[in-house]
Amino acid sequence: MSDNKSFGQFLTNKNCMSTHVEDEEILRKFQDEKTRNEAFNLLLAKYQQKIYWHIRRMVIDHDDADDLSQDVFVKVWKNLPGFRSDAQLYTWMYRIATNECITFLNKKKQKNNISLDDVDYELADTLSESSYFTGDQIQRKLQQALLTLPEKQKLVFNMKYYEDMKYEEISQVLGTSVGALKASFHLAVKKIETFLLAGD
Repeated sequence: MSDNKSFGQFLTNKNCMSTHVEDEEILRKFQDEKTRNEAFNLLLAKYQQKIYWHIRRMVIDHDDADDLSQDVFVKVWKNLPGFRSDAQLYTWMYRIATNECITFLNKKKQKNNISLDDVDYELADTLSESSYFTGDQIQRKLQQALLTLPEKQKLVFNMKYYEDMKYEEISQVLGTSVGALKASFHLAVKKIETFLLAGD
């Protein structure tokens, strides 16, 4: 993957590939040196958009999400040979992506010597200028509401609401009990409802 080439542009070449291939097939092909590149291209075709949007909803900015997506898939490529099949492939990748997001946001906070709340204000400004979130006013309001949530609640809400993941799957990604995740999601929904009603 060339550094001067947008990850999004790189991935458009993979759009013609099937996204319905089973994870087991991808992993089997990856173990064989001859089919390793094919396996990784299948993995990209199946998961790159999901991972990109998982990241994008946390960092808001397209360029940041694009860069982080590339970093995630570089790490996936490097670590896939040691992947243990007792975990699910996509929850393993979501964990990598989530950790990249948290590291990025923490670095942003430290670099600018500001609180995470101020980072959220900055992200809100980016959100208001982003053409990607302006088409649907309700979705934009929802994104603004999400920026008021603590990091864990935001992650849980995104994975449950947008990606329809089961609590057991989210638990594998975040390393948090199902009971705690349900509580976080409930609190997130209440806070979002309060935010949206206050805006009416």
